[in-house]
Amino acid sequence: MLKLGGRIIEIKSLEEKPSVLYKISTNPLLPTILASSRAFLVSSNNIPDGYAHYLFQDGFHQFYNALSRETSYTLLPPEYHYLSHDDVISVSNKNLRVLYRKASLQNSILVTEQCNHYCLMCSQPPKNTDDSWMLEEIKHLIPLIHQDTKEIGFTGGEPTLYKERFLDILKLTKNHLPNTAIHILSNGRSFKDIEFAKKYSEIDHPDMMVGIPIYSDDPTIHDYIVQSPGAFEDTLMGVLNLKRLNQKVEIRVVLHKQSLPRLVQLAEFIGRNLLFVDHVALMGLEMMGFTRANLDSLWIDPFEYKDVLSEATQILATYGINVSIYNHQLCLVNNDVMPYYRKSISDWKNEYADECDGCSKLSECGGFFSSGIKYGYSKNLKRFN
Repeated sequence: MLKLGGRIIEIKSLEEKPSVLYKISTNPLLPTILASSRAFLVSSNNIPDGYAHYLFQDGFHQFYNALSRETSYTLLPPEYHYLSHDDVISVSNKNLRVLYRKASLQNSILVTEQCNHYCLMCSQPPKNTDDSWMLEEIKHLIPLIHQDTKEIGFTGGEPTLYKERFLDILKLTKNHLPNTAIHILSNGRSFKDIEFAKKYSEIDHPDMMVGIPIYSDDPTIHDYIVQSPGAFEDTLMGVLNLKRLNQKVEIRVVLHKQSLPRLVQLAEFIGRNLLFVDHVALMGLEMMGFTRANLDSLWIDPFEYKDVLSEATQILATYGINVSIYNHQLCLVNNDVMPYYRKSISDWKNEYADECDGCSKLSECGGFFSSGIKYGYSKNLKRFN
């Protein structure tokens, strides 16, 4: 698991701002006009002048003494040694956050921690606080992201609570990263407002998708899982509005004790009523946030529901729907779902259990969330020879 932020023993920043964003460079010959806004990652005793900030890893800490008193710098602990050229960081008083990694295929941007749902298994519990500063930070971040980036995700909380301000972020992303796909995690309820849905569609991005959860074909079960009355109806209307406007929509289903009893019926419901959606993701549980507090009413061993997962997957596939299985381990699913199996867990929080050592299919397996390793996983793991 990669550490993406926290307190640093020694940071010296000359900026008065709460946080400053820097794009990292390892090029000592960068023109001054570019270097003056970037952070240089020191890897030798050859420290070029003109950079806005300097990052020193272990082995090169002694060279920071050569800097002038007017220079800002960070002494990086070992857990940040993965930082590299074109990554983007935020530096503030004693804190560092990694906002973008060029080498990663799973860069997600947190838009807000506010939400109008209170899902039983929420991995990012909502906070009732003004965090609009995040939007301003994102406006500075987007132009720093490398243009070869394949996909950027926007997540929350509920990003669409900021309405037009969030749409402005999407427009900015399209302008600066025209070839980068955009994936948005949303509960879909804001798109019930057809005028908002139209403004979203008018961004006219060639590759932008909204991932929207539907946890049951029974409205009362869905509303219970998200802890919000009326959510099912609003969400369904949001999906319909988006598809009327020819926008890409993904349906996401997190699998646990509350959603699994009607998973087969939900698959049938999607096939009969939402045949036009672009993708359905059947997802394993992440043991973070509220999931840990509600573990007894949520956790079920994937080995126990593998036949139900197979049945639901085959129903969706038979309807011609693009379906994927996320966040599961190879040894805990049936062979008939292998065409739909994906390695999906973000690299910074992906790990494998001790029982996986020596497995011949380790490189093909999606593994675990780090939280799953820490708080418990199936006792039915088996190594492939």
